[in-house]
Amino acid sequence: MSTKQRIAINLPVRSQAYEILVGAGTFASIATILSKFCPAHRYAVVTDDRVAELYAVRLSRMLHAAGYRTDVFAFTAGEPRKTRETWALVCDAMVEAGLGRDAAVLAFGGGVPGDLGGFVAATYMRGLPLVQLPTSLLAMVDSSVGGKTGVDTPAGKNLMGAFHQPRCVVIDPELLATLPDEHLRAGLAEAVKHGAIADPEYLEWIEESAHRLLARDTEALSRLVVRSVEIKAEIVQRDERESGPRKLLNFGHTLGHAVESLSGYTLLHGEAVAIGMVEEARLGERMGVTAPGTAARLRRVLTRIGLPTSIPPEFGSAEVIGWTRNDKKARDGRVEYALIEGVGLPATRDGLWGAPVPDEVVAQLFAGSGRR
Repeated sequence: MSTKQRIAINLPVRSQAYEILVGAGTFASIATILSKFCPAHRYAVVTDDRVAELYAVRLSRMLHAAGYRTDVFAFTAGEPRKTRETWALVCDAMVEAGLGRDAAVLAFGGGVPGDLGGFVAATYMRGLPLVQLPTSLLAMVDSSVGGKTGVDTPAGKNLMGAFHQPRCVVIDPELLATLPDEHLRAGLAEAVKHGAIADPEYLEWIEESAHRLLARDTEALSRLVVRSVEIKAEIVQRDERESGPRKLLNFGHTLGHAVESLSGYTLLHGEAVAIGMVEEARLGERMGVTAPGTAARLRRVLTRIGLPTSIPPEFGSAEVIGWTRNDKKARDGRVEYALIEGVGLPATRDGLWGAPVPDEVVAQLFAGSGRR
């Protein structure tokens, strides 16, 4: 799959539409892409120091050669830096550099630069045009698509943010060549989620192709990215602001966010989501919502990829449940879970895509595992 593919997202409520461009070598065409989809006087590149070291000089030179002025704003890599403080530092640096409303933001990197750079674009000068340029697999298959931006707080993940759709998303699987193995595996977790909620054949293909994906086969990775983006784009078009079917994308994320936060972000987001998917499938089975064997099916795929599938034993039920109460999906003090009936089958009750689950039911899940 060496040809470039275009996947459109149409949001009729706000008359917005943009394209996701996927293809090996797309990064080399960034100046041409920007001139078509997001022309601007200056470009603010929001990234982390690891991506900046690898690619910022190349990006700046390509844009400079095309006559564009580029300013790079890099912060220390890692989820612990996705904070209001980092957001403020980047915004202040942009003010000091003299960027005005004729500028645009390039969110360049993995999920953290994508979320934080998007939030900068949503808020700086009351909103600047945004282009998502993901470099991690997790960002390519999931977080760069759909317009969610934000930062974490000490109380939980992504509690401050905004919906801010990009002008385009540029995805070049060749950039994955420098991605550490553990981050590649973590990105595959979100692709497994897409198969689990929407496409059983896709999930089966991921399992069968695990060796090619882990070996960074460009054709396999491109196929993975395209299918995941297609699934997410279809859902986002139906529900931009997460009031209905988009909630299904949170499968694995309620417990996943809790264990990720409890770990002090030593667990990568994809690792935490892998755990969350298996545990929430177990929860659904216990409630009679999810078909028996679904959790085991997901565990088998995730284990083959090399991802964790159980909550670390040092995390007790009270701690995990306490963190879930801070989740942004909570309603009326009750925690919502996006459950599935089986692989590819979302669970809906009374037309609702997310359902509150009492804390005591979640505690029983821990008790059933012989945990405290």
